[in-house]
Amino acid sequence: MTAATPRTARPHARAILAAVLAIGLSLPAAPALAQANRVAAVVNGDVITAQEVASRRRLLALTAGMTGETPGRANDQILRLLVDERLRTQEVARRRIPVTDADIAGAVGEIENRNGLPPGGLRDNLRRAGIDPRVLYDQIRAQIGWNRLLRGQLGNQAQISQAEIDEYVNSARARTGQPEFLVSEIYIPISNPAQEAEVRRFVDDVIARLRQGAPFPMVATQFSQSQTALLGGDLGWTQPERLDPEVAAVVRQMPEGAVSNPIRVPGGFVIAQLRQKRTAGRDMATMISIRQAFFPFEGQVNPAAPTAQQLRQVEAGQRLSETARNCDAVEAAARGGSRPADPGPVRQDTINPPELRELLATLPLGRPTQPIISPDGVMIIAVCSRETRNLAELTPEQARDRLLRERVELISRQVLRDLQRRAQIDIRNQANEPPAAAQPPQRRG
Repeated sequence: MTAATPRTARPHARAILAAVLAIGLSLPAAPALAQANRVAAVVNGDVITAQEVASRRRLLALTAGMTGETPGRANDQILRLLVDERLRTQEVARRRIPVTDADIAGAVGEIENRNGLPPGGLRDNLRRAGIDPRVLYDQIRAQIGWNRLLRGQLGNQAQISQAEIDEYVNSARARTGQPEFLVSEIYIPISNPAQEAEVRRFVDDVIARLRQGAPFPMVATQFSQSQTALLGGDLGWTQPERLDPEVAAVVRQMPEGAVSNPIRVPGGFVIAQLRQKRTAGRDMATMISIRQAFFPFEGQVNPAAPTAQQLRQVEAGQRLSETARNCDAVEAAARGGSRPADPGPVRQDTINPPELRELLATLPLGRPTQPIISPDGVMIIAVCSRETRNLAELTPEQARDRLLRERVELISRQVLRDLQRRAQIDIRNQANEPPAAAQPPQRRG
């Protein structure tokens, strides 16, 4: 959650806007040279063009901070990822598993939320970088369809029994007082053992960009072949024994916020990010529920010369701030808006910027804030409840989700390996590369 520091008294709309600092987003320029529409690979008769590889490379440039002219090894690795993605897409289509436009829109909205982008912001960023948004949408469609296919493949194994849940919860309670880690991952497979050195160089490139500030969730969404890709690589709070042993050994030694070196695991490489550490069973935090009403600007605001529409939106926010008496009034004002009135539970100590955190920590329940101005609109927030609780207590629902995710991850490796074995794959203009990939060993889920 980001916003400018709220005012404590009613200022004139122009005065509010003049205090807002313009925020610029630096994006790499689209390559000037168009890519030839030559065939890069044929997967079961389905063509992957050089243009598709170039588009995905430019998406890497946008999300990982690389220039448009990335090394050839990036192209090679991207092509192999596209081959595996095409195999998944073909299998999803063969099984007639539906993925709707609403599914894509929901996934895009979650990506925008994780990366602090407004609705439509991801699409706008892609277009400004010269990237057709369909490049990302097609990838998301493949990920959603593949996840649904795998859950169908699990059959009865998708039903987690109460005994299994109880065992998982009791095991977590027995670890109270031991270390626990909030981890994100990017998993890059090695399809052919002969390509390990090349894949390692690609992984090194990605790590360098992450350490230069590229957003981990966006890079994970693009390149991770784990089932956590659509979650930005988020594994959640996890115990060392739930990780690959090689990953656990590294994570134990990492400082918070660090990105690991390449970690070799069965089947490929893992890049781990340690976001936070805590003691299992003990994480007291204040959780708040809020309601928010957003009044969007048409175009980003110029504080020195706001438009008439922008001034009207500020005045509308000010009226709501003065007249709303409870959360219901703020929620009613938000109906039909571009942002949800209820964003869900919010951990108070994670709110940024600090000025907004302090304001919401002391705001009386049900009382709305003064207008909070950002470059793209005006926000009014009311705090509906505060509750201090132990977030480290594992709930049965969380245990069920984690057990299911581990099973889906395990079967994903198996199904993809079978597809690779049966596939006819012709890689064009790739020296010393066999037409079909050798199969990696299975990675533990």
